[in-house]
Amino acid sequence: MIAEAQKGHNQFGNLPVWDLSDLYPRRDSPEFKADLETAKALASQFEADYKGKLVELTKAGKLVAAIKDSEKLGDLSGKIGSFSFLQYAQKATDPDRAKFMGDTNEALTKLSTKVLFFELELNRIDDADLEAAFAQDAELARYRTWFAELRKAKRYQLDDKLEELFHDKSVTAYSAWNRLFDETLSSLEFEVDGETLNMEATLHLLSEKDESKRQAAFNALGKTLKHNARLFTHITNVLAKDKEISDRWRGYEDIADSRHMANSVEREVVDALQKAVQDAYPRLSHRYYAMKAKWFGKDKLNAWDRNAPLPTSDERTWDWESAKTTVMEAYGKFSPELAAVAAPFFDSGWIDAPTGDGKLSGAFAHPTVPSAHPFLMLNYMGRSRDIMTLAHELGHGVHQRLAAAQGPILANTPLTLAETASVFGEMLTFRHLLNNTTDPKLRFALLASKVEDMLNTVVRQIAFYTFERRVHTARRQGELKTEEINQIWLDAQKESLGDAIIPNDGYDIFWAYIPHFIHSPFYVYAYAFGDCLVNSLYAQYEKASDGFAERYFELLKAGGSKHHSELLAPFGLDAKDPQFWSLGLSMIEGLIDELEATSP
Repeated sequence: MIAEAQKGHNQFGNLPVWDLSDLYPRRDSPEFKADLETAKALASQFEADYKGKLVELTKAGKLVAAIKDSEKLGDLSGKIGSFSFLQYAQKATDPDRAKFMGDTNEALTKLSTKVLFFELELNRIDDADLEAAFAQDAELARYRTWFAELRKAKRYQLDDKLEELFHDKSVTAYSAWNRLFDETLSSLEFEVDGETLNMEATLHLLSEKDESKRQAAFNALGKTLKHNARLFTHITNVLAKDKEISDRWRGYEDIADSRHMANSVEREVVDALQKAVQDAYPRLSHRYYAMKAKWFGKDKLNAWDRNAPLPTSDERTWDWESAKTTVMEAYGKFSPELAAVAAPFFDSGWIDAPTGDGKLSGAFAHPTVPSAHPFLMLNYMGRSRDIMTLAHELGHGVHQRLAAAQGPILANTPLTLAETASVFGEMLTFRHLLNNTTDPKLRFALLASKVEDMLNTVVRQIAFYTFERRVHTARRQGELKTEEINQIWLDAQKESLGDAIIPNDGYDIFWAYIPHFIHSPFYVYAYAFGDCLVNSLYAQYEKASDGFAERYFELLKAGGSKHHSELLAPFGLDAKDPQFWSLGLSMIEGLIDELEATSP
């Protein structure tokens, strides 16, 4: 499906919108209703067939049948939930769409309660019995890595009835607060120079060439977010407390341990990443922003100048066809197979590109389920950064398509490796653009833009992680006032940005619009992990490209079937090695060196 050309943004051409009929024709369709009833029936049957029987089935060599039935139900319920969310994401302010998603989520929570026993009982299977079952059944042994990750949660499991209570209450607990945050953010209006804009359009102005527009947008963001600070503060307090309660009951030692476990990554690996990036702040962000201030003829940059394009930057508006061609050429140059996997996204209704009132802000790639295909959401505004966002989300989509063959359980890639294909896609696109840019001034500006993207992905996300850790730690001593959260934000930002960025009035509330803090606590370090990983991968690619694409495809196709250490071994990389992070960060430092050497 194609959206009409948008007005007011220099005509981007025909922007694609989702065709969700690949999932269901419409919300009230007979197909949707029938599948929901089927899912309920399958859940009841699954409970009747397997509850209290998994230990004996393992000894009898019949456990794989239960896993296959679990995947069948997971694929169907995942399809239902994906459709519900995606139709909501297009216009979160529509009460009919919101009600449909709310009702669907309640129904899915109710049916999933019936199968909650499954993973709990799997962790009661004796290690020796499970190993014997693996030895006897190669099909079951495929899930060995999944079992290993599942059993890490064994020590944090609660009594079955308590697990059921936690599960049922999620609808009125964190899920409800997540929805309130989304709908509030989608409905906010920002007055910029007499014009009323939504969040996405206002954030877009922060990268305008005209400083007066950047400042106006910055002030509008600060004003509206402060007007809603009481609600955002309350949501943050409630969700931090909700997580503390869950962590305390389950016995997690560190506030981020549950995230690390979900990511299949060890705490010491993340701690090493955080320390490496923080130690590099002076060499990376502090140094770069001081250089940028000089390029702008200033002693220091205002907060609204941080992402400002350079005076020499290429500020043309890219229509959709040009953006698509650029990314596809970059993907195809690396591997025709990569481009072939990416191609259907553009002509099959798998991308929703236009901005719109009520549409969720930002961008994402939703994997849906292996039996369907991913959907990409963008808010395309025609900037070169939007091309990078397209390359990023398309990388996710390609990864999700390639891993789908692993099935509903093993296709799920831990967040640390889930950012690999996306950031690699960005790198391919950047290098393609750079190689086709001959004007020294444009090339310099392109390099600077890439450095800023890397700083936003690595330095900024680790600063976000640091902020979250401090907020969640402080919340354990009692509720936090807006001013206290604001100060934690300013402290973390100053540490990461350095003295060259002025924390102007209004910047203290900018934490309030970051959705990751609400939806996925401590998720943000995955971006830094992914960027450093890809920098190291790309360095390997530049050293020896022969056979690299084949090894890269094997990594993507593996999904979550292997641990990150096993997947990185063919590339000679080990995330536990302290030098691993230094290698990734050195690529950013090298680009800053190049900018300093060629600085005008």
